[in-house]
Amino acid sequence: MVELTVTPQSSLSDRPVQVQARGLSPSQLVTLCSSLTDEQGQRFQARAFFHADEAGEVDPGRHAALGGSYSGVWPMGLFWFLQPDTLFRRLVKRDVAGSPFIVRLEVYDGLHIVTTPQDQPLASCEAERWYMAPGTQRVPIREGRVRGALYLPPGPGPFPGVIDLFGGAGGLIEFRAGLLASHGFAVLALAFFAYDDLPRALTQLDLEYFEEAAELLLRHPKVRGPGLGVIGVSKGGEVALSMATFLPQVVATVWINGTSSLHGNPLVYKDLHIPPIPYCTERMLFTELGALDNSAIFADPRDPTYSTSAIPTEKIRGKVLFVVGEADRSMNSKLFAKLAMARMPPESCRLLSYPGAGHLIEPPGSPLCSTSSIRGTPRPVVWGGEAQAHAKAQDHSWQEIVQFLELHLGPAATMKL
Repeated sequence: MVELTVTPQSSLSDRPVQVQARGLSPSQLVTLCSSLTDEQGQRFQARAFFHADEAGEVDPGRHAALGGSYSGVWPMGLFWFLQPDTLFRRLVKRDVAGSPFIVRLEVYDGLHIVTTPQDQPLASCEAERWYMAPGTQRVPIREGRVRGALYLPPGPGPFPGVIDLFGGAGGLIEFRAGLLASHGFAVLALAFFAYDDLPRALTQLDLEYFEEAAELLLRHPKVRGPGLGVIGVSKGGEVALSMATFLPQVVATVWINGTSSLHGNPLVYKDLHIPPIPYCTERMLFTELGALDNSAIFADPRDPTYSTSAIPTEKIRGKVLFVVGEADRSMNSKLFAKLAMARMPPESCRLLSYPGAGHLIEPPGSPLCSTSSIRGTPRPVVWGGEAQAHAKAQDHSWQEIVQFLELHLGPAATMKL
């Protein structure tokens, strides 16, 4: 009798699991499939073809996939290489606190490029992939001007505090905050436009808003000061670098594929005003699938005309980890990282640069999204990246990010699922 198992059956989405098929014939050709349906009803699938070993077993952690959604030995290949049935969909966990993603795993006899309702699997099982450890608390934040969600680990604390920022689509994205809280951090997933009663569009970066959020987090009785961390991707990276520059509360910053100058929107803070470099939107290109390639809309930040738009990173007193995907098609993030680092003492910054990784470097478990539709754009946007290189970058960078925050904010208690 064929058996398919996943161990552990319930886990955090950034943790590895083991998939095993047993009871097959030696050398039997089989197809392993994975699928999940997100909260919007969009289905994501992966499949890989294997020959069973002499014991009649298939273990993606020991046996090389011959083909399919990936090839080679990838223990998490059926999770990391999920692809949407509908083009331009991005897998994002929205209901972080309430439910896991349910990943259905199936093994079929022979080669199945597609599966139909008439195809019966030899065996199947399900894996729960959570974005929040048991006992973690989600607290909606609507205090003063600040809007977001606070994730608190179980226990009395105090815990190191982190502000989590995403990019130019706005809204509130919480899955990374839930995972960081599951590593023992008190994390404020912070919205800064297009959410609740915040402005629908981003017209300026009002640093006093982010200062208010930092002070709110540090006042919480379960948050350990005196400093806090910030993590941001894309436009959120630009904000994070600005916070590190001007707000003394920020002592550890993770910048993921952002910029080192103000772009599109000015920064205002008390009597300070940093003008933006305008976007050259007339330079955007359409791909063969009709998506927007925006990589050329950023003017050269080294042009002396734009010197006043640079974030003065030499003022940063904390530490900064720069995370770069060298196949980023949204912007030349490696250039921006190097320009920011050139103004900083070498001991205060570190660069992680990943060949083949795209713009959306996320925790492991998020499959590569190289193109997706986002709020505010008339066409899908190209983010770039090669699936296998991007998966390796996410796995490595996530470990480095957690270690960096622990090093500079103090140890955090890790929960288990």
